[in-house]
Amino acid sequence: MATAKKPAAKKVAVKKVAAKTAAAKKPAVKKPAVKKVAVKKTAAAKPAAKKVARTPNAAFMKALTPSAELAAVIGATPVPRTEVTKKIWDYIKKHDLQDPKNRRNINADAKLKPLFGKAQVSMFELTKIVSGHLK
Repeated sequence: MATAKKPAAKKVAVKKVAAKTAAAKKPAVKKPAVKKVAVKKTAAAKPAAKKVARTPNAAFMKALTPSAELAAVIGATPVPRTEVTKKIWDYIKKHDLQDPKNRRNINADAKLKPLFGKAQVSMFELTKIVSGHLK
């Protein structure tokens, strides 16, 4: 009888060892973390914002009379301040008066020299100089 118990005991022991080794052989597999992606709401989902028509500033749109020096460049008719700047830049580009090395500087020609008062002006000074020639 003693012999019959031993083989049964070995089988149980073998099963336990096999279970331990099987658990030891399997590497711990981690599942990749699932990232939740925020869903952006589309423009259709949001109520449409009302656009208000923008009214121009009356001070910019007021027609001003240019001085004689400025009239030689843009013409003698009264024009708004915004149009004066556009016309001067058109004149500068047409006659290629920007300095080739530093494009921020404007080289004065025969018409612009009396307006500027010097041979070269920065584009940032241009508005200040022009505003002195408008009434």
